[in-house]
Amino acid sequence: MTDADFLGLLPPTAAVTDDGIAIGGVPLATIAERFGTPTYVIDEQSLREQVGAFRDALARRWGAGRIHFASKAFPTTAMYRVMADEGVGVDVAGGGELHLALRAGVDPSTILLHGNAKTDEEISLALEAGVGLVVVDNFDDLERLERRASRRQPVLVRVRPDVAAPTHEAMATGHASSKFGLSIPDARRAIERISRSRHLGLEGLHVHIGSQISDLAPFARAVEALGDLGEFDTYDLGGGLAARYTYADHAPSPDEWVATLTEAARRVLPARARILLEPGRSVVARAGVTLYRVVTVKHGEPTFVAVDGGMGDNLDVSLYGQRFEAAVVTRPFGGAPVDLVGRHCESGDRLVEGARLHDPRPGDLVVVAVTGAYCVTMANNYNGARRPPVVFVRHGAATLRQRRETYDDLASRDV
Repeated sequence: MTDADFLGLLPPTAAVTDDGIAIGGVPLATIAERFGTPTYVIDEQSLREQVGAFRDALARRWGAGRIHFASKAFPTTAMYRVMADEGVGVDVAGGGELHLALRAGVDPSTILLHGNAKTDEEISLALEAGVGLVVVDNFDDLERLERRASRRQPVLVRVRPDVAAPTHEAMATGHASSKFGLSIPDARRAIERISRSRHLGLEGLHVHIGSQISDLAPFARAVEALGDLGEFDTYDLGGGLAARYTYADHAPSPDEWVATLTEAARRVLPARARILLEPGRSVVARAGVTLYRVVTVKHGEPTFVAVDGGMGDNLDVSLYGQRFEAAVVTRPFGGAPVDLVGRHCESGDRLVEGARLHDPRPGDLVVVAVTGAYCVTMANNYNGARRPPVVFVRHGAATLRQRRETYDDLASRDV
């Protein structure tokens, strides 16, 4: 491992200064002093550049289409505003995400509603808002939409293509036994039913095979599975592109991913069709880091370095076995392997096993890289933890976008 390896996992604006690591022109030590720890930090410039890479790749390789940010990766008002500002749509997977997107000023016509178990309330909210597309996941979706729609609602049929993706089993969604979407025969039935509907307009098909996928071949197979279902105006080819979390990882570029999808589309889909893509993790993961303070160091085999956060602000390790990398902010290079662990009352509360930290001591500031995706989404109050703030950095300025929870917030729903 070289000194440049850890910087390669941080946002592209990261640099090492006299004060340690800085991102977006702001020393991480300054952010910790101002906002405390744990704190989520998002590099807005890197975020916007990554969104633009997807948007430009699709425009260059296909033309007619739109990027929809898979907002479950980071569903905050500030993030929705960035996406709207960048001219991309968003997909939402529930009423809460829809509410935040609308609150942020996202044009409803650029919102796409997902969900394998949409409630009556969520469908009503989407119809009242005038969302651009609803993805039909099952026949009960059709029942609810047809009962509630008072004007034509454009829909897509989600197809389960029977494509197994090489990823964690909890992240795979395109195989035959997935809870998502309709099999090819059932998709044909849904297409026929929608064609007779008074209030639903079939725009096209949707397919999504999972998340954190670095092998591009399954994406092409999923597109090819749509070819025999007829010709439509719109094809949503989903998301799922992997992010690079560790020194050993490889993640294809946005352009490589878009090239794979559009080359497959040219083989089996109509040339006049509009293509939608839904990157999420691969948009925001590298743009984010999390800051912690070391609370205790317990020397031994292994040495445990315990910080003031953990599975309350990063569930990916416990839930998916995701590997992360970390460094001491003021001594980012070198060091011996230690286990970076959290403060929660679970033996499984480990952030990074074998993290190479340089002489960690109580009070040190530690940064964990590539935490922009799903950490904010799944933050929780285990052991009474207060969910961390979200700070955006850009051009030397740090701006609080979501405050830290207070202890009073923990009791705010009591009656």
